[in-house]
Amino acid sequence: MIYIHVPFCKSFCTYCDFYSETRVCEAGLYARDVIAEAQARREEILATSALDTIYIGGGTPSVLPPDVLKSIVNALPLQGKEEFTIEVNPEDIVTRGESYVKELLAMGVSRISMGVQSLDDALLRWMGRRHDSARTIQAATIIREAGVKNLSLDVIYGISYLGDETLASTLEGILALRPEHISAYQLSIESGSALARMVEDGRYTEADEEQCRRQYLLICQRLREAGYRHYEISNWALPGFEAVHNSAYWKRLPYVGLGPGAHSLRIGRAAAAKDGKSGYEQENSEKEAGGWEEVQVRSWNSETLSGWTAESETLNKEQIREEEIMLGLRTAEGTDIDGRRVKLSEEDWFIADSIIVNYL
Repeated sequence: MIYIHVPFCKSFCTYCDFYSETRVCEAGLYARDVIAEAQARREEILATSALDTIYIGGGTPSVLPPDVLKSIVNALPLQGKEEFTIEVNPEDIVTRGESYVKELLAMGVSRISMGVQSLDDALLRWMGRRHDSARTIQAATIIREAGVKNLSLDVIYGISYLGDETLASTLEGILALRPEHISAYQLSIESGSALARMVEDGRYTEADEEQCRRQYLLICQRLREAGYRHYEISNWALPGFEAVHNSAYWKRLPYVGLGPGAHSLRIGRAAAAKDGKSGYEQENSEKEAGGWEEVQVRSWNSETLSGWTAESETLNKEQIREEEIMLGLRTAEGTDIDGRRVKLSEEDWFIADSIIVNYL
């Protein structure tokens, strides 16, 4: 199970604080480093192959030249991928055309996630998006005609400038495209983003809680009526099209993140202190040391375009349990707490942060 972070964008969105670079000319050097990292972590990757998925996110992966992307994919030690997702921008799809999408399918891509965000052109310009609503429709048509059978579209709500009628119109336009999957995210003010500076300067005022709640529940209602299953707090799918890769995150299955800014989660066993030493080990031959218990190590790469390094932390039992509860409550299945199954309603999901804290 692999996540690959592509740190390139042609321009920066108003709300985004993810690590990204506009220097797409350095894509070849980036690919070299990702391939080297994949080779160095080959055994770690193979240890996660029980769930054979790849997710390429960003940034904007669709800005990578196809030959660069192909070189990365060919270097990954996975076969027969259960799900292979790549994120794309509508403008890149329209510019490169159907032949580009077919190249993605030839590489093994089985699922495309496209950042639509809105079908209101004024709002798209405010967000700093490169596409408009017409290009979104055109891109979706190209993707379908190329033979893609699993398309996911993203929407943003909770923008103070976004009226309920405009949101409803966007939803109707997206539903007309009949994607297999829809993700909806509330706009948040992220430190370091252009939007955060706009708030500081008094050029933007956040939407109030009532507007955000109303719009979230509007999305829930419209998608439910259209036959989509609300399987996670921000995600809806037609039956059988729930995201395999992302669902594994919420179940806390191990995965390997490659590239700058990527995160990983590995599960192994920690030896009890011996001769003043302790640490993360996987070799069966060393388990006779005694005092072994399962540990989970979360790691992340530094945000530099070349020569990134990894940092990590080992989770204790309390942290593991807190994450299990927090992530479980995000899903329709819920989680077990003190011997009982706890699930949140859609109303509760809107205030999930405070609900989850209360359970902890």
